[in-house]
Amino acid sequence: MMIRKLTFLKNWQDTQNPFRNFAVEEYLMNHVEEGEIIFFLWQNRNTVVIGRNQNGWHECNVKKLEEDGGLLARRLSGGGAVYHDLGNMNFSFLARRQDYDVAKQLSVIVEGVKKFGIQAEKSGRNDIKIHGRKFSGNAFYKHGDLCYHHGTLLIAEDMKDMVKYLNVDGSKMNYKGVKSVPAKVVNLSDLAPAITVESLTEALQKSFGEVYGLPVEEIHSSDIPEEALKDRIAFFSSWDWRFGAAHEFDVPVEGRWDWGFLKFSFSVDRGLVQEVSVDSDGLEADFIAAIPEVLKGKRYEGKELARAVLEMKAETAEEKEVQKDAAELLRDMP
Repeated sequence: MMIRKLTFLKNWQDTQNPFRNFAVEEYLMNHVEEGEIIFFLWQNRNTVVIGRNQNGWHECNVKKLEEDGGLLARRLSGGGAVYHDLGNMNFSFLARRQDYDVAKQLSVIVEGVKKFGIQAEKSGRNDIKIHGRKFSGNAFYKHGDLCYHHGTLLIAEDMKDMVKYLNVDGSKMNYKGVKSVPAKVVNLSDLAPAITVESLTEALQKSFGEVYGLPVEEIHSSDIPEEALKDRIAFFSSWDWRFGAAHEFDVPVEGRWDWGFLKFSFSVDRGLVQEVSVDSDGLEADFIAAIPEVLKGKRYEGKELARAVLEMKAETAEEKEVQKDAAELLRDMP
């Protein structure tokens, strides 16, 4: 391995859109040269990012996140779900396979925070910790000869929001996928108040050059042709990628009203409803029994399922009441 070129891009001042950032990351990976390491720093605003093989509905309160103007994004790499706000900074190392060295890449992060008096250490394969508390989780992706290693850096993240969006009770959902494992986390600014996004960026740029022993060439997001990103931004932002890639899972949705209770049990695969069973003590038996058929094949998405119920023909006042309540139940599901 002979590294001859270090390239540095900080993109956090230009965009906090996860779909564009993932498109930029992939573009950099596809254009990294032999003997080159690209170090990319970026931020996402109010975003939950799930791993390639995770289920967004299980990992995150999607409804609450979207109500608050947040986004759910899926990355190409594996691993668990993470919350990004502007108190978090993300990093990516992009290289050809023969130049890819995770230990050396992680040492850039460790040496960067050491400039603030913080003695961090690599923990296992995925984390960087201080006294057992995690401030950086890492994930990895390889495509042929091209590789990247990326991760989070908790600087001053709002931990209340992290819990609000990620702390979903998944006990009722059974599915074939990868579940996130909670970890004790810490913000770097709690340990060293001098650490900000700006100061850590400067420290990491310096440690990048020091670890590899080469000058660092800085590039800018404007150097990347926007036309080259357009299709991949559309891909990363698409419902099919974010939700349709979810593995098979089963989940109940239930509610109770004066007229009785209603419980749907959904079997969902690739984001589409495969089967639905219904349990109810409501007197409008025929109308209730007909609901599952109109839900099959629909996206597992509250608004779409509610719309399907509201399009059913309800003839009596009692059926219309069941219809309204069932639609609201589905519309408001997590």
